[in-house]
Amino acid sequence: MAVDKFPIEAGHIMLFARSIGDANPIYHDAEHAKTTEAGAVIAPPTFVQASAQFDPDYFLRPKIGEEWFGSAKGPTGITKKEGSGGGGGGGGLHAEQHYVYHKPLKAGDVLTATTKPGKSWEKEGRRGGKLMFSESVTEYRDQSGDLVVTATSVGVRTERPATSS
Repeated sequence: MAVDKFPIEAGHIMLFARSIGDANPIYHDAEHAKTTEAGAVIAPPTFVQASAQFDPDYFLRPKIGEEWFGSAKGPTGITKKEGSGGGGGGGGLHAEQHYVYHKPLKAGDVLTATTKPGKSWEKEGRRGGKLMFSESVTEYRDQSGDLVVTATSVGVRTERPATSS
């Protein structure tokens, strides 16, 4: 993911906090937030994931007039074309997500995000053959160029579809 401009807006922070059921006033009450160590409204820990909506190429972002993941009757919304093959016989999934906050993410910040590959490793699975793990590391920097958040996503793909036994 590469995001050139991800504005952190107070209204978006409030709505995000509501959507995850977190009523902490530091996410919406500027007067209360002034009395805290951060001194301002801050974003909840997983908020930076919303930056995906600012990446025009993000595969989960709906694109008007195009099929997208979740847009159809099938489980993925993307219809596999006849003879299209595909890598490996198994499936993949998002296995873990880690966030390291280097400083609070405050309303009014404008972030940029760059993503690079992290570590990769393999492990023998019991039902789907080899499990292939890979990390993706996204660094979020504020308008001053300071590192604010490092997000590490771990994905896993199986060698083949899992068996039922």
